[in-house]
Amino acid sequence: MIITDFLAPHHVVLDVRAPDKRRLLEDLAGRAAAALGLDAGLIQRALEAREALGSTGIGSGIALPHARLTQVTRPTGLMLRLRPAIAFEAIDEQPVDLVFLLLIPTEAPSEPLNALACVARRLRDPAVVGALRQVRDPAAFYAVLTEDR
Repeated sequence: MIITDFLAPHHVVLDVRAPDKRRLLEDLAGRAAAALGLDAGLIQRALEAREALGSTGIGSGIALPHARLTQVTRPTGLMLRLRPAIAFEAIDEQPVDLVFLLLIPTEAPSEPLNALACVARRLRDPAVVGALRQVRDPAAFYAVLTEDR
């Protein structure tokens, strides 16, 4: 599985403002709902339930919020770069500015792990993360995120 399997170029949004984690999850839910034709409240509740288990802030300014939903038929991603970074209760307690939302079908046991692992691997590369923080347009951001290395 590769990122282009679940992230479309038009699902990259740069320099989003969110005052706090709750509002960010609300924003993500609204964007995902519009893209998938689902109820934003349903998505937000699923994201909040997952965050209640432990923060998806993985450190180094990166968060990977995700949720399983029966209404989702295939993994779907949304990538945001925040300006400014916000507190996210990340494991390293650093503010988050790169957020990859992943919604996954409830019925696919291995797809979620493969998709999350794919994103996490890519965002573990300091060169990729540095470039993502510098590019100025969504097309360049998408290219950096999805190009093979």
